[in-house]
Amino acid sequence: MSKQEQNKPEELEQVEQVLSKSEAFIEKYQKQLLLGVAIVVLSVLSVLAFKNFYIDSRETQAQNEMAKAQALFAVDSFKVALDGKGDVVGFKEIASEYSITASGNLAEAYAGICYYKLGQYDNAIKYLSQFDGEDNYFTTSIIGLIGDAYVEMGKNNDAVDYFVKAADKENEVLSAVFLKKAGKVYEALGKPEKALEVYTQIKDNYPKSSEASDIEKYIARVQK
Repeated sequence: MSKQEQNKPEELEQVEQVLSKSEAFIEKYQKQLLLGVAIVVLSVLSVLAFKNFYIDSRETQAQNEMAKAQALFAVDSFKVALDGKGDVVGFKEIASEYSITASGNLAEAYAGICYYKLGQYDNAIKYLSQFDGEDNYFTTSIIGLIGDAYVEMGKNNDAVDYFVKAADKENEVLSAVFLKKAGKVYEALGKPEKALEVYTQIKDNYPKSSEASDIEKYIARVQK
């Protein structure tokens, strides 16, 4: 008999011992284990119920309110779209009342844009910063708008950080826009080498963009 064949009974005995111990453990703590499983199942069911019967319902309500405010926003009635009036609930209230919904999150961005249009840049930054989106184009625009708000406030160091952050989203349409804005702010800050860096990115990475059409002029200016 080979050594391997001799070891088989010992291995089987070890397996049986492990199984016996497992059975004993399960038998001893059966009630606790069943209770633990029940708690997990109830937790999962509670989360699903909360989503299906509460969040989804709130999302529908938020969408209905958003439609009215968005209609006003579309015709530049930023004050009413923001604060609401009559049967119109404004973006600010929607963001507060429906904060756990996707529409409530979107209302944060709309409220920030309204504040920007109304020249209230501190509030614009507050609401724009609270928006958390996945759409690359819209999210890039919101980040860049925070930069615009800082420019309006004369806070160029903060502004350029947001322009660069927006450009880093690598959006084919918007990145060149914010790179050029960053370059202009760097020039205003007396940092021509940083301006050259972002202008060169436009030339190399976004040659087909409208911003690239005259970028050589900007590059020549900061190389003097």
